[in-house]
Amino acid sequence: MSIGSFIKKQFIDILQWTEDSDGVLAWRHPMEDMEIQYGGSLTVRESQMAVFVNEGKIADVFGPGMYKLTTQTLPVLTYLKNWDKLFESPFKSDVYFFSTRLQIGRKWGTAQPITIRDADFGMVRLRAFGLYSYKIADVGKFYTEISGTRAEYTRDEVEEQLRNLLVATMTATLGGASVPFLDMAANQALMSQAIRDRLAPEFERYGVALDNFAVTNVSLPEELQKAIDTRISMGMMGDMAKYTQYQVATSIPLAAQNEGGVAGLGASLAAGAVMGQAMAGGLGAAAAGAQPATPAAAAAAAAAPADDPAARLQKLKELLDKSLISQADFDTAKAEILKKLVG
Repeated sequence: MSIGSFIKKQFIDILQWTEDSDGVLAWRHPMEDMEIQYGGSLTVRESQMAVFVNEGKIADVFGPGMYKLTTQTLPVLTYLKNWDKLFESPFKSDVYFFSTRLQIGRKWGTAQPITIRDADFGMVRLRAFGLYSYKIADVGKFYTEISGTRAEYTRDEVEEQLRNLLVATMTATLGGASVPFLDMAANQALMSQAIRDRLAPEFERYGVALDNFAVTNVSLPEELQKAIDTRISMGMMGDMAKYTQYQVATSIPLAAQNEGGVAGLGASLAAGAVMGQAMAGGLGAAAAGAQPATPAAAAAAAAAPADDPAARLQKLKELLDKSLISQADFDTAKAEILKKLVG
């Protein structure tokens, strides 16, 4: 090389990465035809690592600090290039910076439902969502297994691979856990820990450390959720007599707001109570082997009080005594019944 050509060459005397944009995990210092000045400085900030690559091989790795690039600070590179202690010429090498900051609040979720066996419902399809955090722990592994020689490697690119590991591991964990869906909500913390323990070695293969993993939601498809809601409702209505009492109690305030007030409700309340008792008696008789009450008998029992003012007044008095209606509602209903009676 002539002296003129040597003078025209450009040398890099400061190597650093300021991380101008968020979401970049690996960044190659732009070299083009430039060489690194012997004795130049390398600045590696906290939450960073720097890797020197010579002829495709990792030569040296630097943690946070400021370094003067000499044969003393580049021992492996010196060995690869067969330098002696007096060699002080500029040198060519690729330099990669890696962000080792903790990547927090990263979201994961199952794109498609996971089918597993369930003790209560047989086969169910689940969807799960949550959060996780990670960081680059071994830059050598990350460089050779993930980022390679790219000028820039982003968080979104690595997370596409990590999410595939997450879903595969979660499917295996849920499938082998034998935890019924109805118990999963109470065991989300244990489930999260079990999945994290299985994921950590998988992440480590790529030089990534899994810091935290959480399952925040496990849900069923809409049609199966409706079936569960129906089953829960049927369980709540197991005692028909109590269910009828509940309906009566909740209907009184609504009836008081409608035309006719509580007075118009008297007959229907009596009919509802009699029908509820008839249904409860019928269910009990069927369980004991007896014949349940016929619909005609139940209808006759319900219709009788509706035509008898005395019976309606007696039923209203019973409701008043049980504090199911107020004194004012009783007086109003009583006045309307008597008014109809006398014309």
